[in-house]
Amino acid sequence: MIAELGHFTLVLAMVVAFLQGTLPLWGAARRQAPLVELAPAAALLQFTLVTLAFLALLNAHLASDFSLAIVYQNSHSTKPLLYKFSGVWGNHEGSLVLWVWILALFGAAVALFGRNLPRPFKARVLAVQGLIGLGFLAFSLFTSNPFARLDPAPLDGLGLNPILQDPGLAFHPPMLYLGYVGFSTAYSFAMAALIEGRVDAGWARWVRPWTLAAWMALTLGIALGSWWAYYTLGWGGFWFWDPVENASFMPWLAGTALLHSAIVVEKRDTLKSWTILLAILTFSLALLGTFLVRSGVLTSVHAFATDPSRGVFVLALLGIAVGGSLALYAWRAPALQGGGAFAPVSREGALLLNNLLLATATATVLLGTLYPLLLDGLGGPKISVGPPFFNATFLPLMVPLLVALPAGSMIAWKRGDLPGVLSRLGLAAAGTVAVLLAAALLADTRSTLGLMGFAAGAWVLLGSLNELAVRAGFFQVHPARAWRRLKGLPRSAFSMSLAHMGLGVLILGITATATGQTERILAMRPGETVALAGYEVTLASVEQVQGPNYAARRGTFAVQRNGAPVTTVHSEKRFFPVESMPVTKPGIHSTLLRDLYFVLGDPNSDGAWAVRLYHNPLVFWMWGGAGLMGLAGLVSLTDRRLRVGAPVPARGSRAATA
Repeated sequence: MIAELGHFTLVLAMVVAFLQGTLPLWGAARRQAPLVELAPAAALLQFTLVTLAFLALLNAHLASDFSLAIVYQNSHSTKPLLYKFSGVWGNHEGSLVLWVWILALFGAAVALFGRNLPRPFKARVLAVQGLIGLGFLAFSLFTSNPFARLDPAPLDGLGLNPILQDPGLAFHPPMLYLGYVGFSTAYSFAMAALIEGRVDAGWARWVRPWTLAAWMALTLGIALGSWWAYYTLGWGGFWFWDPVENASFMPWLAGTALLHSAIVVEKRDTLKSWTILLAILTFSLALLGTFLVRSGVLTSVHAFATDPSRGVFVLALLGIAVGGSLALYAWRAPALQGGGAFAPVSREGALLLNNLLLATATATVLLGTLYPLLLDGLGGPKISVGPPFFNATFLPLMVPLLVALPAGSMIAWKRGDLPGVLSRLGLAAAGTVAVLLAAALLADTRSTLGLMGFAAGAWVLLGSLNELAVRAGFFQVHPARAWRRLKGLPRSAFSMSLAHMGLGVLILGITATATGQTERILAMRPGETVALAGYEVTLASVEQVQGPNYAARRGTFAVQRNGAPVTTVHSEKRFFPVESMPVTKPGIHSTLLRDLYFVLGDPNSDGAWAVRLYHNPLVFWMWGGAGLMGLAGLVSLTDRRLRVGAPVPARGSRAATA
């Protein structure tokens, strides 16, 4: 009965989404206040209905109601409770309900916290959100019904993919969806602005917090996904330029460009047409990622659906959303003239360079991701585009961006003094040279690419610290006064430096891991010892253990350095009988400076075991850098000047407007 109520509320939510997407648009065009005021109420009602449907689906998983097809196909009575909970979105139908719920959540947030938005504009924003919700609710109900019943009901389920039975699944997909779906708000703001034919500094102030929230969530979601792949899949790496990984990375690149472009619109009233286009393209890339994951054109550990009918439906949604928005943009964009002029050497010029490089990088990743699919669809040979292509094309585009970043953050608006800015970056330059020399002394990082990576990471990190010191007046005023000035900096300014510092730390971690990794693949017998990057690793034992819903062989590795014990690491080869699938669980010992990463493989006929041993330097720096970037977004959102909406007008002005 609860499942039927959930299905009914999902149908009601689709009806409400239709009303939300049509009547407020008509009311805003005809200046009919009741229809305009309908938009926030409809958004809140849609969120309530989708929440009830989501709770009904959650209840079915927790209660192991195998009369629902989705529970039967993706759960089992012996599955631990945590994975019954996270398994709600560990499949196509459930993840789509999560997607719609987050979409409704953002619409409700605009309804509640967008109080300073002009009412007709707010109605148009919520109407566009309603139309997006209508499309995805129809997709869920007509092609991916999560409440479909089985008759007769099976006694037990088929289980969940063992790779997805991990605590990371409870955090990675929701965070990733918050980023994906969050960019729909920026898209809705852009469409509302195009409908009204007006983009100004107020619009940029309104759209920035929503874009920032989505960017922050997507940053953390990608980092969590990379971390999950690192500690779960057992291949010793963290990023493989998988097409579905690229599907989340492309909206992040475009969203980063959008964040910086919106600053120019707000501060200088220029780049308006370009910023609107970026808002459209960012969400379009998020929809493209949805198509790749759910169309069946990809085979990946990340992909959910293989039903071609679902792919056609998503492709139709993609065509309507992208085609319609670009058509409206082509009609309205010529009227969105920019404001003040600026010199090439200026803050505007630096942000424009940032946008051009990020847009080119996005196009490069898009080409490498889609070209094999297009070639296969046209009957050509099957090819794969992997890390060699992306490393050779994407990384060179990032070099000028990273080189210009510290100076671009310090240069003045309209017309800048580049020699003066570079002179103030002297300490950062000296520190970068010191890091470069230190890296050159390390035998495992003498490659040109490695040295460039260390120099770029150090330059961005130290340049951001240098920029904060210059803002606060260190070395110019008394230290006590400089500390007071540092504490008094706007949170948005502080968060910018924090985000750039996080990027520098991230680059250092990626460079150290990519160029300094030590790998040994060999066969070991219990009691045998091998050397690994200055450590002595002994396979102490291999024993049989029983998990809650799996059986495993557990390898115990004892690690020493110069004869002194360091740690003990356990790696398992698990077998899930319900799903009849083996899963490798690597053993990892982490410190701030390195990871010891051990993987137990299959036994050989002579009693030895296949093992893979890795020493990965500075891996934690990657996750720490991404965490700093996410924290920077959160700090910026707490800035009073960047709250949702424009500044509240004075009482007299409000009365005059009324």
